[in-house]
Amino acid sequence: MNSVPRGQTPPVHRTALTTGFDFAALSRWPFPESPDLQAHDAADLLLLDTAQAWWDAVSLDDSGVPPVVVLEDRHGALTLPLLTAGHGVRIGQDALAQERSFDANVAAFRDSGALKDAVPLSRHGIGPELAAGARMILLQLPRSLDALEQWAHLIAEHAHEDVLLLAGGRDKHMTPRQNTVLERYFASVVPGRGRSKSRVITARGPRRGRPAPFPRTAEHQMPGLGPVTLAAHGATFGGTNLDPGTAYLLRSLESDLQRGGLEWAGRKRAVDVGCGNGTIAVYLASQLAGLDGLDGLDGLDGVSVIATDQSADACASTRLTASLNGVQDRIEVRRDDALSTFPDASEDLLVLNPPFHAGNTVDTRIAVRLMAASARVLRPGGELWCVWNSHLMYRPELERLVGPTRQLSRDRTFTVTVSTRR
Repeated sequence: MNSVPRGQTPPVHRTALTTGFDFAALSRWPFPESPDLQAHDAADLLLLDTAQAWWDAVSLDDSGVPPVVVLEDRHGALTLPLLTAGHGVRIGQDALAQERSFDANVAAFRDSGALKDAVPLSRHGIGPELAAGARMILLQLPRSLDALEQWAHLIAEHAHEDVLLLAGGRDKHMTPRQNTVLERYFASVVPGRGRSKSRVITARGPRRGRPAPFPRTAEHQMPGLGPVTLAAHGATFGGTNLDPGTAYLLRSLESDLQRGGLEWAGRKRAVDVGCGNGTIAVYLASQLAGLDGLDGLDGLDGVSVIATDQSADACASTRLTASLNGVQDRIEVRRDDALSTFPDASEDLLVLNPPFHAGNTVDTRIAVRLMAASARVLRPGGELWCVWNSHLMYRPELERLVGPTRQLSRDRTFTVTVSTRR
């Protein structure tokens, strides 16, 4: 790749990678499908055409192109065009829902004959093995600057010294701070020319030997517990912060426990749906473990918590948070997408602070999907404790999907509800 001087990029044109691939055949499953949603965007197309422009600039035929590393491909819109063109790919994804979507699309393309089994494809965790020796890495820019920093450090430390990082995104989601992050780990960071309201940043010349930026820790005062240390890896939503919605939910839970906690009686296990940095899981593990000492609530010393999240980084963060606060033996951490690993009618108590973003896009259907999954998993009479932004008015959905719903607390920003499964 050194035949193009640093600070310069080759001209980018539409190529066979994007004109010869049927992007409309890609599915968004298990994400919500809708006529106004598609499984690719203009940034995907620009990334692929930019990759081809670099290959053309250094006069490499297909046999001279080493495997491409693709990081955070949501549905396969980057990887599948490369595979169908005969390029080998190593892929890494933090989100389990993205892995499931990618796998479903790969299977569909193989069944249709558009993808040959002989083309090398391998999946890795987002770690040293993924980046080791890589010469070209395609990245859909994440919403989180922390995630970008963690991945930039990983690439700089473990990829080839001539690695070419192509990081693409939609103009409306890109900021100069992304360039600043990349400049910490690469000697040359060049924003490309825009096309279709999208842009690709080219980063070269990795700066090696810098300390790993993650995981990070921070101490917070938690309602009912006092000081608690929260840990976070880069792609963990909210980082090491005590999320305001979570804090409001915990104050409501604490008030309920102070009134006697009768809603918890008989609950041997709680599930934290979307555990993030582990705040709710640690609270439940700490507070529920002590319920056997409250008057009239004997025999609850076997309470356990299952903390679930689709993010591999969030799961690692929750494990570390649990360990730092001495409750690791009471929490099982499970990488899971929308409770897909739980049988129907298997749980008595779920606690949910639902997201309302899918990547860079505001999408309340993500929360509704989790509510529907909670309804499936709860036993009749089981409870879903949920906190949500008051303006989103989720109560009718909770009534429809789960069952009778009462409001526990509310202010101008947040609402906490308890829904009982019919």
